[in-house]
Amino acid sequence: MKRLLFLLMLLNLSFLQSQDWQNSFELSINKAQDENKKLIVVFQGSDWCGPCIRLTQEVFSTEHFINYSNNAYVLLQVDFPRRKKNSLSESQQAANNILAEKYNPNGYFPYVVVLDNNGNFLGDLGYENTTPEQYIKLIESF
Repeated sequence: MKRLLFLLMLLNLSFLQSQDWQNSFELSINKAQDENKKLIVVFQGSDWCGPCIRLTQEVFSTEHFINYSNNAYVLLQVDFPRRKKNSLSESQQAANNILAEKYNPNGYFPYVVVLDNNGNFLGDLGYENTTPEQYIKLIESF
C-alpha cells in the first residue's frame, strides 16, 4: 500500500511539473504581469496531507484543469513537505514561510489563493469534493 501511494505521489508530481508550476512568488508575479494572467497559489503538504494529494489527483492533474489553467493562470506551488528526503532548500523554505505568513496565516492545507497579477487577494478555497469543472467555476467566481 505504501508503495502504491508513493507511486501515485510521484505520478502527481510529474503532472505538476508538466503544468509549469512555479515555486518563486516574484517570478510568478512577473510572469502573471507579462502574460496578463491571474495567479493561483496552492499551499500544500505534498508528502503528508491527504486532502492535498486528493486535490492534486482529482483536479490539478486532470486534462481539463491543465488545459484551462495554461490559458488563464500562472500556478505557484508553496509546499511544506515533512519527510526529510523531500525537504526544501533553506532559501525555498524561508520564501514559503514568508508567503504563508502573508496569505495563509492559519496554516490551512490545502489552501488555494487566487490573486490578481499585482498580488492582490481575490479569493480562497480549500479541498472540495467536486469535479474539475466545478472547481474551476469556484476559482472563476473570484
